[in-house]
Amino acid sequence: MKRLLLLPLMLPAAAAAQPGTQQRPLLEMGVFGGAALLPDYPAAGQSHVRGLVLPWVIYRGELLRSDDRGVRGRVYRNRDLELTLNFNGALGIHSRDNRAREGMPNLDYLGEIGPSLRWVAWQDPARRSRVTLEAPLRGVFSTDFSSVRFRGFVVAPEVAYERGDLLRPGARARIGIGPVFASGRLMDYFYRVEGQYARPGRPAYDASGGYLGLRMQFSYRVPVTERLSLTAGGRLENFSGATNAGSPLFKSEFNASLVGGVSFALYRSAAMTASTAEAFD
Repeated sequence: MKRLLLLPLMLPAAAAAQPGTQQRPLLEMGVFGGAALLPDYPAAGQSHVRGLVLPWVIYRGELLRSDDRGVRGRVYRNRDLELTLNFNGALGIHSRDNRAREGMPNLDYLGEIGPSLRWVAWQDPARRSRVTLEAPLRGVFSTDFSSVRFRGFVVAPEVAYERGDLLRPGARARIGIGPVFASGRLMDYFYRVEGQYARPGRPAYDASGGYLGLRMQFSYRVPVTERLSLTAGGRLENFSGATNAGSPLFKSEFNASLVGGVSFALYRSAAMTASTAEAFD
């Protein structure tokens, strides 16, 4: 789902491992500034450009980590297998800015939490490349900052290729693809039309859980200095065959997202920790 994985995409290149084993700050904090072109919701017919100014935190602990893969707690890890508890977030939209949802409730800020199992299926340490398979299951919550509501579950298995030092030392590139499935409650959040919001061209509709679509996402992060880095990424989504293609809010079988900007580290701790290139920590 486009909105649910936006924030991790914008964490800085400083999170990527450098060549060899190095001592790196245990904690870094900074700010990201940039812009993004984002569909209003999955299968929306409209997109908007959003200016972004967001804080970020990188923590390289053994049990708790925060980096370009989001915030996660390590439950188990060996050489090729890792079980983590992940936390992610996403932005909301105002329905008044979307023609299909005009007069309906806003889509609030979203948060996710849940376990994710990741397996390194192949790796080439010499070229700093690897292929991973990841299977996350996350509960989704919405908030308008006055209340929090549970919105269901999302499952998004993904196969990804990662390459370090691409074009520049310390850079990191990633491309991943996989299907997305969501529970009925989460599908209702995006596609349900209650009777009170029905109008000509927008009949009442009750969404069902199932297949949401196919997602391909990519990112490239490159350090400029120890504190400054550039980030670019995007996402292509295809919703052909989606369970709720019959919803009047389902407007497009294709969505595209683009994001880019600059990250600056405002604080780097004196405490250091080892960072191993082969581990892609």
